[in-house]
Amino acid sequence: MDEVLAKLIKANTWINTPGGDNQGTLGYRRSLYLSKVEKHLNNSLTKVITGQRRTGKSYLLRQIISDLRKQTPQENLFYLNKELLDFDAIKTYMDLGLLIGRYKDKYRPQGKMYYFFDEVQEIDGWEKLVNSLTQNPQELCEVFITGSNSKMLSGELATHLSGRFVQFEVFPFMFSEYCQLTSSPATKGSYLKYLQIGGLPELYKLQDREVQTNYVSSLVDTILLNDIVKKYNVREPAFLGDLFKFVSDNISNMCSVNSIANAIKASKSNATHDIVNNYLSYLCQAILIHEVERYDVKGKSILLGAKKYYLNDLSYKNFLFSSFDPGLNKNLENAIFLYYRQQGYQVYVGAVKELEVDFIVEKPNDKKYVQVTYTLADQKVIDREYASLQAIRDNYEKLVISMDDVSFGDKDGIKHLLPWEI
Repeated sequence: MDEVLAKLIKANTWINTPGGDNQGTLGYRRSLYLSKVEKHLNNSLTKVITGQRRTGKSYLLRQIISDLRKQTPQENLFYLNKELLDFDAIKTYMDLGLLIGRYKDKYRPQGKMYYFFDEVQEIDGWEKLVNSLTQNPQELCEVFITGSNSKMLSGELATHLSGRFVQFEVFPFMFSEYCQLTSSPATKGSYLKYLQIGGLPELYKLQDREVQTNYVSSLVDTILLNDIVKKYNVREPAFLGDLFKFVSDNISNMCSVNSIANAIKASKSNATHDIVNNYLSYLCQAILIHEVERYDVKGKSILLGAKKYYLNDLSYKNFLFSSFDPGLNKNLENAIFLYYRQQGYQVYVGAVKELEVDFIVEKPNDKKYVQVTYTLADQKVIDREYASLQAIRDNYEKLVISMDDVSFGDKDGIKHLLPWEI
């Protein structure tokens, strides 16, 4: 354990560094998430940061640490990144507890401790240690954890931490961040480029299309293998890849498990309803895709049956499954879905009589109905896209978002917006 402690101290480069400033690159500052975290500091709730691999969770932790360093002794900041091979020996919560003990023996920190555990799901029984730290009246501390599995957002996490946590979901870069990173103006041309590349942070450092494609392919393969195949003992990994490709090709389409199974069976796969259902849930838990349920606007209830699926990042469709159809309308709808999720909204597909509303987005004290179309090309398209919103009789905000060159303003209380201006 002494060897692991030495590696930890080396990785926590602000320890024993004059001024504590040599802690490596902090990356692009994710102000949206940092402001959310800041509102929940100074309490005993565990801060849970989740998101797909390579969306910047580790950078976010380092940015939080950098901010805390301005008012916190350096030795009171304990950071462990479980993705690093240096810490492969930390396999269980007991190993981590022992490492923390050795660390405290060496530095004798006084006052409040801040613990940061990156990719904590790789440590067996991690919740026992987190609960022990946060519930111990003798231990004044705050705990921050990250994970790449959406189960950490569900009832499993609530069970582990008994409700004593607050969660933050990190997504790939949104359009405003893309503009800042690339020094691009917020225009239609920039938005089209954003739709055609996606929001994975690393992509902006890679200029060559082939290199970008290899990066996205490697990332997806890693997630499929490490976060799904190994974790769930998947016996048909090739079919899992086929299913991900099918979902990527059919984003924004209404699908049921049966329709997906039947479609893939047509390609000579031995898909069954149960296999499709299980593998879809695995893809969702690895945060490669998002499942969106239908909501009956009039009955105010979730509808069973067909659902829509969206990608966590458009790079998968753009780089891995390109076709002669650029699918910009689907890309736009996927991007708008991600935008509202990034803003903290829950998102549903709306059903009103025989019509469909692309999205119902909700968060406390805020609700909107959103229709997305690539262009309002003529009166027929305008009538079609506005019809479902006009059929809703409540007073919540109603929006139509399209890629037209100019906004057409308000029509019957429905706002027309351009995606690069929202």
